[in-house]
Amino acid sequence: MTTKRSGAAENGVPAISRRAGTGATREVRTGVYLLVVLTAGAYLPSPLYAGYQQAFGADDLVMTLTYATFALVSAPALLLFGPASDALGPKAVLRLSLAAAAAGSACFALAAGPAWLIAGRAAQGLALGAATSAAGVLISARERTPGGRRASVAASTAFVAGTAAGPIAGGVLAEYAPAPHTLPFLLHLALLWAGWRLVAALDAPRGARPVRWRPTRPEVPAAMRPVFCAAAATGFLAWTAAGLFLSVIPILLGRAGGADLAVIGGVLGTVLICSVLSQRLVPAVGAPAAQSAGLAAVLASLALLAWSAGGSTAITLLAAIVAGTGHGWAYGGAAAAVEEAVPAEQRGAVTGALHVAFYLGAGLPAIVIGLITLVAPLVAATVWVTAAAAALVPAAGVAVAAARRPRRARAAVVVTLRPRTSSQVRFPGPLRLDAVTPPVECGRPPDRGVQTPTGV
Repeated sequence: MTTKRSGAAENGVPAISRRAGTGATREVRTGVYLLVVLTAGAYLPSPLYAGYQQAFGADDLVMTLTYATFALVSAPALLLFGPASDALGPKAVLRLSLAAAAAGSACFALAAGPAWLIAGRAAQGLALGAATSAAGVLISARERTPGGRRASVAASTAFVAGTAAGPIAGGVLAEYAPAPHTLPFLLHLALLWAGWRLVAALDAPRGARPVRWRPTRPEVPAAMRPVFCAAAATGFLAWTAAGLFLSVIPILLGRAGGADLAVIGGVLGTVLICSVLSQRLVPAVGAPAAQSAGLAAVLASLALLAWSAGGSTAITLLAAIVAGTGHGWAYGGAAAAVEEAVPAEQRGAVTGALHVAFYLGAGLPAIVIGLITLVAPLVAATVWVTAAAAALVPAAGVAVAAARRPRRARAAVVVTLRPRTSSQVRFPGPLRLDAVTPPVECGRPPDRGVQTPTGV
């Protein structure tokens, strides 16, 4: 007869560890769910812009500003609310994010003019900017349990997966379901309510000391600025290509009349689906090679867009596949390059600055296109901005190569310390400890034998 002891180890795993692992898994699933739902809601309106423009009689500038409002609000919200999860706890921040997202979807569902759309996009930008860091805290909870290494890529995958799901769902619902400008956002409100219940079920943090809430200030250490600048330029251009598809391409495809809303949503979703798939190859090829290959694909997609300007659904779909593949390599490679180089104590500030570049890449080109439409047609404005972005790609490629060379040179330096007798030691001048002692990372004891330089 066997008895089961409470709290005893079962199958080699202590009961306390099992409970901790279960709680961490729940936190990871909640964080991933929220990122997918919030990003999907932010891009749910993309296939509907042409219909909104026709219904409200808005000009091209108003519609491009409507799209870009999201990026312009998300970037400062990320910096403002990034540290809030440490001070207030992730539950409080995520509840704020869900409330803002619900307000955004309600604005679209009740929209009676362009002002409602702009207000909705601002609320969506606030929601996602605030939730990015807090959801990341939940996802990183699994780093303290077995299998946590696989969880490190969950946040970026969830972000891009939600961005793909949004336009696909919006296009299909608008084409085949009733109330095309209302039903998608009512369904999104239901998903947000489910997310609210998941957040309410999270355990409150225990033993956490209060942390002062200070907005994140973008700050990059001097030693890693070449790597950061190359990554920021690469990510900016990658999100420029994706942003063009999510902003003006739906309007151009709608005007061409060769595709219904479901097809338009599918074209937009293709960009992000290909991005998710191609990001899986980044660890295998390395960050610099991924950035270079991604920039080449982004250049090819921008050339296809400049040639077609949304006039051909087939060419636009081909451009979407190429752009998505390049986006995954370039965006994933840029994030990986910074992650490898940034010191742990400055990761928050540097990552915040990098994401500001990503958000601006997604929003600024749309604003420029809208301003050009004041003096030129939308097709011409799109071609000009697309060609200008393509012209910047080689410069970004040079920056990636330049940032890679110093790392190779420093990695090749090896200093060997061999013990010597007192009769062998010769000091030609005053003894300098920094000349004979290898650099030591904070919290790590000096290694013996072969030492390699730390840093980028």
